Amino acid sequence: MKRLVSLREANQHLAHYIHAVEKGTEIILTRRGKPIAKMIPLEENQSLTSQQEDARKRLYALMKKGLSLKGEMFTRDELHER
Repeated sequence: MKRLVSLREANQHLAHYIHAVEKGTEIILTRRGKPIAKMIPLEENQSLTSQQEDARKRLYALMKKGLSLKGEMFTRDELHER
């Protein structure tokens, strides 16, 4: 079930709408009558597609290796500290 809700209304009664989403209602947030965002319940057992899983593995390998920036090598932790 979908429900349109203005940002103002959602802001004033957020807990109410979060409760509705937990029960399975899809909330479409609107600004000046135009849809701008959607609140949906999270699926507990979300799984990645094979493409997403491959991308995650490539990114993880790159993060482990580190990146070369201006001739210097930085690890993920060093970049985070900067």
